[in-house]
Amino acid sequence: MLTRMERRIEKHHPLKASILPLSKPYVLIAIHVFMLAGILFIDGLDYRSKIALFSFLSAMILWITTKIAAGFTAISLILFMIIMNAAEPDLLYYSLSEEVVWLMIGSFIIGEAVKESGLAERLTLILLSQSQKKSHVLVGVSSVLFSSVFFIPSTSGRAALSMPIIHQLSEHFTAKEQRVLAILAPIIILTSTSATLIGAGSHLIGIGLLETTVHQSISFIQWFIWGLPFAMIMTLLSFFIIKWTLWPKHGLQVGTVNQTIEESPLKKRMNRTEKKTFILIILLMAGWVSEGIHGYDIAFITMIGAILTMMPNYGIISWKQGMKSVSWNLIVFVAAAAALGKVLVDTGVVKWMEHEMLGVLHLFSDAPEWLIVFVILLVTVTSHLYITSHTTRAIVFIPGLLLFSETIGVNPSTVVFLSLIGMNYCVTFPVSSKALLLFYEEGNISYDASSLLKVSILLMPLYIVIMMLFYFTYWQWTGLQL
Repeated sequence: MLTRMERRIEKHHPLKASILPLSKPYVLIAIHVFMLAGILFIDGLDYRSKIALFSFLSAMILWITTKIAAGFTAISLILFMIIMNAAEPDLLYYSLSEEVVWLMIGSFIIGEAVKESGLAERLTLILLSQSQKKSHVLVGVSSVLFSSVFFIPSTSGRAALSMPIIHQLSEHFTAKEQRVLAILAPIIILTSTSATLIGAGSHLIGIGLLETTVHQSISFIQWFIWGLPFAMIMTLLSFFIIKWTLWPKHGLQVGTVNQTIEESPLKKRMNRTEKKTFILIILLMAGWVSEGIHGYDIAFITMIGAILTMMPNYGIISWKQGMKSVSWNLIVFVAAAAALGKVLVDTGVVKWMEHEMLGVLHLFSDAPEWLIVFVILLVTVTSHLYITSHTTRAIVFIPGLLLFSETIGVNPSTVVFLSLIGMNYCVTFPVSSKALLLFYEEGNISYDASSLLKVSILLMPLYIVIMMLFYFTYWQWTGLQL
């Protein structure tokens, strides 16, 4: 319980108040001292690697336990690494060239165009017209986000298109409920990823490595049969966990969605601007789907779409509107956070972790089947804690896991499928997924890192347990076996 003085500090100085509940800053200092001492005793890492690991872990702690601006924390730690000669100044400059940075800039601009055109309002009213209560709206939003996995082959793309709809819906919710919406949307997008082979680029990378290494493969239909039921169950569980842990206790009872459809634009025909925006979205989706044909990545396609929306005389919004729509605070944070993750790879920290984990895996050559499955899942599900890129996780771990499968004589296809589904879990930290980053610290509708961690503490063990249950029941019945 806060004292009167603490409440006054919280009201007028939110930064100081955010640190106060941590039992004074010396607790943070003590944690950092112990963490540094532990890292210094790691024999497999050189000086640069130890500084990089310390900086990354420090960022995670500060993001979760304080309300210090996430971008300020990330940039400060990058500067710390440079000053300590653990990285070059180029690390700071080149961080703005990351693909995720330009993807997010384009996504904000396109989202603004969708909102300004009236299309977001129309889609929102369709949801509201079918919902009598806020709980029904949550179900409707979750259903739409889940179904999008079948025609938008990118978690980032799904998040980008959902942003204007979530923003429009937020007008009908309280501030606390808006924060739940901001965390619900990306988590539903991520848990639905396993439903289809095209749900994430890491799936295609993993299958490609499987084909080139052992000449086996997993077809689109096979993945659909195995992945869809699991994705549905995990999406439902995620929905109920978020609703149970974060939604205001009386929020669903007191608020029904009042909507006068007759006075809304829902019954009107789509105007020229809406049609133009709708066609642009279709073209964007076509560009994302055909990435393998034309060779341009999703971020580049998204930026083309953003430029088209701002074309003089022919666009949907002006250049000035587009620039104002970008959350530059979030962009700087994402660039710096991506750099923190990249430096783990560049300094060899990730390679050291992979070596340590695969070394442990080889000890299970004669282990029972349930233990082998559990260890594979434990390694892959937790891999997002230190490798922030979904694609990088697949590139780093799949070759080693394929070698592991051949060493102990188990089915490589099964190991790859289980590993890719395990790597799809990435909802502990905002930096663990581009979809989470898009909704993090974004204007009025956002969530905080501690709420995400709270959900993950419950959801991560459940994810592993459900995967174990699926493997020994449904997946084995449908032909997935070690």
